[in-house]
Amino acid sequence: MAAAFSSDGEAALRRELRPAAAAPRGDLEAFYEMDRGAAFVREGGFCKVALQFPDELLADAAAVAALMEAATGAEMFVLGDTTYGSCCVDEVAAEHAGAEAVLHYGPACLSPCRKLPVLHIFGQQPLDVGRCAEAFRELYPERQSRVVVLSDVVYAHAMGELEQQLCPEYPNIIFSRLVYGDPPDPVLPGEEYRFGRRFLMEASKGLQDYAMFYVGAEGLSLTSFMLTWNRCPFSSFDPTTSCGRRETLNVNRALMRRLYLVERARDARVVGILVGTLGVAGYLALLQHLRELLRRAGKRSYTLAVGKPNPAKLANFLEVDVFVLVACAQNSLLDSSDFYRPIVTPYELELACNPAREWTGNYLTDFRDLLPGACAHVELPPVVPAAEAIPDISLITGELRATHLCDPPASQLPPSTVLACRDQTWALAEISPAASFLESRSWQGLEQQLGQTPVSKAVQGRRGIAIAYEDEGCEQ
Repeated sequence: MAAAFSSDGEAALRRELRPAAAAPRGDLEAFYEMDRGAAFVREGGFCKVALQFPDELLADAAAVAALMEAATGAEMFVLGDTTYGSCCVDEVAAEHAGAEAVLHYGPACLSPCRKLPVLHIFGQQPLDVGRCAEAFRELYPERQSRVVVLSDVVYAHAMGELEQQLCPEYPNIIFSRLVYGDPPDPVLPGEEYRFGRRFLMEASKGLQDYAMFYVGAEGLSLTSFMLTWNRCPFSSFDPTTSCGRRETLNVNRALMRRLYLVERARDARVVGILVGTLGVAGYLALLQHLRELLRRAGKRSYTLAVGKPNPAKLANFLEVDVFVLVACAQNSLLDSSDFYRPIVTPYELELACNPAREWTGNYLTDFRDLLPGACAHVELPPVVPAAEAIPDISLITGELRATHLCDPPASQLPPSTVLACRDQTWALAEISPAASFLESRSWQGLEQQLGQTPVSKAVQGRRGIAIAYEDEGCEQ
């Protein structure tokens, strides 16, 4: 799972670039739904539109942009490299280009946005509906089976045809519907809404009474679904291999791993809050919520914006005991086995720091569920004096740790040391705790050595990429 959100870049360096074969005009227009995209631009009256592509579709970006400009007369900008995960709408990069709207192509997490109008065009990947229906019948021979059908967004266009084939045979089958943006309020009784999908069940039945059938390849979406609905048996159909199977992922083992990370978060004294999205609605409110939660739990926190996290970047923050990633539901479950410090989700941090929140078996990957007013929000309990707090023993270190929340009165706070006298002229300098700690390190980073390095004229350096400079052959 780590490779889906971050990588060491080796694959990109070794990739051989070749001119992409131009797809027929008719195929491009059908695959990228040019008519629907052009209608969205014309109806909105947009003059500048950002086109966001994932890496695997970037080869078609120039052709799609040209076709869209010809069809709408609007100016198109291609967002070639997203700030964070490609499944999220990169509103920040779009605003830098002065775009008035975004056309998001390819797989999407369907997280709601707040700033710009967005149209999702997933790309109609081929699906053998007949083979998919046959695999479903093999997995569920009992015609009265209660099954919820989920699909990757790139196969949503074929779900209507699959529904027509299966519904006459299976009266208790339910097909999910994609929902763009926030769900309607209020939600109907028996209606479930999560991950941008909505399905209506019988009022007398709960979701735990249904099995799940997923149409799509193995990946972050399926893993997130299985952890969230961990009480439901899962099966899947992979359109690329045309094979159906019962999912054998040990969900309990995965949950045990996540609960171990909760224990690491309880032991942590310094927590780094990783900003993994700037486009999902509510991320600023969650950052404030996490800072307050950590302050009340007696832990220090630092907010870090490092783009796409990888082990090399996060290894620069050795003082941090654990990181919490604020990202969309698909990218929150980052596998931190390759990192020097564990990375938890906001829900896991709440389990570690909020004594009022208890583990119920339900796992939450959408951080918006934790915000005030949401379905899973839990208020912080009143402050308990340290003398009355029940001590807790760490299951990892065996040491005692405090589990109560602290909120010292303002009169008992130590005097501020942010401002201090710098020299005899009584100039004031700001002292940062992080900067003070950096000064105590044996290695503090690159030294500028101003005035000590002689000035020299610029010379031409090497050309090419690190693994194959143009002049390497001449030197040999």
